[in-house]
Amino acid sequence: MKRIMNSGQTLVAESLAGFVAAHEDVVAFGGGGRFLRRRALKPGKVALISGGGGGHEPLHGGFIGAGMLDAACTGHIFTSPTPDQIVAAMDETDAGAGCLLVVKNYDGDVMNFEMAAEMAAPRHRIEMVVVEDDAAYGPSVRSRGRRGVAGTIVVEKI
Repeated sequence: MKRIMNSGQTLVAESLAGFVAAHEDVVAFGGGGRFLRRRALKPGKVALISGGGGGHEPLHGGFIGAGMLDAACTGHIFTSPTPDQIVAAMDETDAGAGCLLVVKNYDGDVMNFEMAAEMAAPRHRIEMVVVEDDAAYGPSVRSRGRRGVAGTIVVEKI
């Protein structure tokens, strides 16, 4: 046996549902199940939103809570979240002080978060940080350069 899962098509949704069930005091589904969010938002706080491809759960969702993220958008396995997911997260978690998008330097993540920021700009104050740290040698075929794999967690906390 190589994996413990029901199917590749349902892996991300089932993982997220299990995570929410285990931590329902802190985390809830937002946008009709399209992203994870903090259950209780703090009025006047900048909404911190991050995300990335599925298959690494509870990666970003595991960092939702006090002093950390307000929302995490998860795409399908190794696929960036969609702009619509990200916009929905901004709409639900902006508590009046705008949104900060924390993005790993993968082409799809950068493209979709930028597109979401453009779509939501009429309704929200938005800033975006692209994290580019990496210990990888040489250029990556999956990104514009260093991918921000480890440093993203530190940036989310700061």
